[in-house]
Amino acid sequence: MNHQAFVTTTRGLNRNLPPMKLYEKAKKLGIWNPSDLDFSQDILDWQTLAAEEQDLLLRLTALFQAGEEAVTLDLLPLIQVIAAEGRLEEEMYLTTFLFEEAKHTDFFTRLLAEVIGTDFDLSHYHTESYRTIFYEALPQTMLALKSDASPAAQIKASVTYNLLVEGMLAETGYHTYFTTLARNNLMPGVRKGIQLLKQDESRHIAYGIFLISRLVAEDDSLWQIVEDTMNELLMPALGVIGDAFACYDPIPFGLIETEFVEHAMGQFQKRIERVEKARGASLADIYHVTQQVIDADDG
Repeated sequence: MNHQAFVTTTRGLNRNLPPMKLYEKAKKLGIWNPSDLDFSQDILDWQTLAAEEQDLLLRLTALFQAGEEAVTLDLLPLIQVIAAEGRLEEEMYLTTFLFEEAKHTDFFTRLLAEVIGTDFDLSHYHTESYRTIFYEALPQTMLALKSDASPAAQIKASVTYNLLVEGMLAETGYHTYFTTLARNNLMPGVRKGIQLLKQDESRHIAYGIFLISRLVAEDDSLWQIVEDTMNELLMPALGVIGDAFACYDPIPFGLIETEFVEHAMGQFQKRIERVEKARGASLADIYHVTQQVIDADDG
């Protein structure tokens, strides 16, 4: 189909839209290079760890590595849907989103190669719960957008990608990884990388909540899809967390599983409550609330 007009030479960009605010933040905070991180102390710290401590960190890294690759692979259909709807401001932000997911894949690849030094297959760390989310649900819902660009399909994809994979699993995983290293004063280069990753992810989640809220505000019947998707995937998502700790007795580094399960459920509940507030709200209300969240977030 031929172009009939261009946003920037007809109405111009709306820089007050939340995605444009996220775009501005991404330009400022998202330009960091995994290759610039200094892993020299991390390499030494890794060599001092006990075998089970190394195994836990390797397990977490294997989950992140595949997860970041998955979200990089699976995001493009959503960008194409948003572009086809003519939402240039959202598409502009999403270009940074995809770049950042690729950068995160780069970060964990470097960690594996330079700090851990592994070159063997890590897929045995991917449990049934993990495969349900990352091998099946995530690609299925995202790739479905290629043939179904409806608001219902967008809601299902964004709930899976932004609320579950990023807002619950990734955030809990980063919290676990960073907490483990920080409490033991280990691997400063990796800790720095995770801090930068968390900043990027906070913008990704903010966009997802904005997208779901916009769609729910426009059509309240879509709320049922939010609930159905969460009900379908919540237990496998919690299973990913439980599986990671179930292999150890005692859990290395003195970690307590319930601390991280509670963190995951707290993040989940917070995001669901924010999205539910979109029911019956105006788009102006959605923009205002999203802007407040963006302003309050350091990422």
